[in-house]
Amino acid sequence: MGCVKVWFCVLSVLGLVIVGDVTNAQDSPADYVNAQNVVRSQVGVGKIVWDDTVAAFAQNYANQRKDCQLIHSGGGGKYGENIAMSTGDMSGTEAVKLWVDEKPYYDYASNTCVGGECLHYTQVVWRNSVRLGCAKVRCDNGGTFITCNYSPPGNYIGERPY
Repeated sequence: MGCVKVWFCVLSVLGLVIVGDVTNAQDSPADYVNAQNVVRSQVGVGKIVWDDTVAAFAQNYANQRKDCQLIHSGGGGKYGENIAMSTGDMSGTEAVKLWVDEKPYYDYASNTCVGGECLHYTQVVWRNSVRLGCAKVRCDNGGTFITCNYSPPGNYIGERPY
């Protein structure tokens, strides 16, 4: 009976470790990159790659947004940026999905947003943005703040993303 209890405890601990890994899933650099590259490939845009310098900028800014306010950093003049906030936990891939869900509002023919916001989506698929860095912080109120920065930036007036 004691052996059964020990194995149960070991399996329970392993289960917690596995669950812990799952809750951190979708926040790795590969998760951010892959989620955006799927969408970029749908419109014939080349892949974006993770860049540690861009990621450091993103992390520095995310650390300043533990108040969970949706305020853009301005990219330091050299980065494009998408930000997202949730009152609870949100994964990096969920943030990317929020931005990509704006796709129906982008009208390629007129190169404008029609019926809603689309500039987050156009930054994700901006053909000249080839480096990416993202960061996530838990806010003081229990929410989540996520930022992704893009180099070079996109969303230039009069230019098409792809």
